[in-house]
Amino acid sequence: MAGRTFDAWTVGDTIHHDIRRTVTETDNILITTLTHNPQPLHLDAEYAAATEFGRVVVNGTFTFALMVGISVGETTLGTLVANLGYDKLVMPKPVFVGDTLRIETTVVDLRPSKSRPEAGIVVFDHLARNQRDEIVCRCLRTALVRRSAA
Repeated sequence: MAGRTFDAWTVGDTIHHDIRRTVTETDNILITTLTHNPQPLHLDAEYAAATEFGRVVVNGTFTFALMVGISVGETTLGTLVANLGYDKLVMPKPVFVGDTLRIETTVVDLRPSKSRPEAGIVVFDHLARNQRDEIVCRCLRTALVRRSAA
């Protein structure tokens, strides 16, 4: 277990996750086809070349999932009861094949669970940046996390 229990967090805790990931063409094609997304901006190089981006744009659901996934090992691995929601998801810059993403997570809210005394609610602000230090994805993740054993 590498994740932290509810009692181990404080508002303002920030983790700069060590794992970085370079996005591949396979990543993009796989997530786009697995989700039955026919958007040519993600699949058709000729079409994408004629857009303002000039090339294929990586499917945003991959970027979002990668951002959250990288964070799990140091946030909720082994301590998560449930993810309760994702809010304020934004993707201010596109991701392209070959971009390397790095993730940081900050705790922005903590509160005990009213219905589950053995757990608490942690709100994480996840942020993904590319190699140019541009923010490419951000969201709030609300998680129900186990408390330390009494």
